[in-house]
Amino acid sequence: MKYNFDEKVNRWGSGCYKWDSMPSEDVIPMWVADMDFRVAQPIIDAINRRVEHGVFGYTRVPEKYYDSVINWFSRRHNWKIEREWMMYTTGVVPALSAIVKAMTKPGDRVVVQTPVYNCFFSSIRNNGCEVSEAPLRRIPVEGNKGVFTFEMDFDALERACSYDKAKLFILCNPHNPAGRVWKREELERLNDICQCNGVRVVADEIHCELVMSGYEYIPFASISSKCLNNSITCCSPSKSFNTAGLQTSNIICNDEATRQLIDRAINDNEICDVNPFGVEAVMAAYNESEDWLDQLNDYIGGNYKALLQFVSEEMPQLSVSLLEGTYLVWVDITSTGKTSDQLTDELLNKGKVMVNSGTMYGDKTGEGYIRLNLACPRSQMMEGLKRISKVINNK
Repeated sequence: MKYNFDEKVNRWGSGCYKWDSMPSEDVIPMWVADMDFRVAQPIIDAINRRVEHGVFGYTRVPEKYYDSVINWFSRRHNWKIEREWMMYTTGVVPALSAIVKAMTKPGDRVVVQTPVYNCFFSSIRNNGCEVSEAPLRRIPVEGNKGVFTFEMDFDALERACSYDKAKLFILCNPHNPAGRVWKREELERLNDICQCNGVRVVADEIHCELVMSGYEYIPFASISSKCLNNSITCCSPSKSFNTAGLQTSNIICNDEATRQLIDRAINDNEICDVNPFGVEAVMAAYNESEDWLDQLNDYIGGNYKALLQFVSEEMPQLSVSLLEGTYLVWVDITSTGKTSDQLTDELLNKGKVMVNSGTMYGDKTGEGYIRLNLACPRSQMMEGLKRISKVINNK
């Protein structure tokens, strides 16, 4: 089936957080990480069949749900997941919070690589732990003026993990907002550092299917028995298939004792139930919607190329991150002379476009950046970029 990602879907008045949070209907939202595309038709069909049943009581997750996840990761990523390793819950952020609760005690440290997804900070601090930052290192992309990328600073990671109270490391793979899809050798070295310091890796792999051409997502736990035994993986089709509102995710861990601790935390946090539509969506996504996903990635890749051309021609004073994965672009705005928060406010109030301030993702490492969401029809993205350009160029 051929999908039309150029179609504009009116989301106003649907209770949509991304759009209905805007101060007025003339604002283009390029902020929160959900997509403005209709989901794959098999997902819609599966939910409609469940709606027609007419009874929506407490949900028992069937074995075919687990089969769909296992078969997907085996087929698409060569990772063999055992049924007993899997635990479901309402979302990746609740899963992270439950894992931190289960695996630490107040006062412990949890390591992150900044700039990084803002909810990592709240999941850590809400459980009484301290954030320990191992900042990524920014580097230019050779032969591509105005484009930069990031690499892991292993010395910084070693320092952060060497603290006595460092217990967990939250890995973002692919990385939000840096756009990196980590290579095997990077992940192996990361695990060696963590394991040598007694630090367990918690892999947030929610963006795992959003990978641009020429790059490969590698599940952290699939790399080796060492990585598998030292990790807990959180995943969901919610980002990749645009089903975040259906609130279903999975925790994958091969160690039974660890699973028991996490299960206790899941129940303590009352996040042990999922809704029937989320269950149907997961199965339809993994069993029937692979063609939609492949077309989506091609379309996002096209959006990114269009953004690069526009920035080069209309805003050459800015530089942007290399997009290997996700649909989120990290933009260096230091040439404007404004802080991230100042420019974000100006873009909203003057330009009528909403973006994320970089400081959300780290007070120090995020300053001087904004984050843009490209997961929308190309014409909508281009209008948003034109509005940003007018503000940047004082037109």
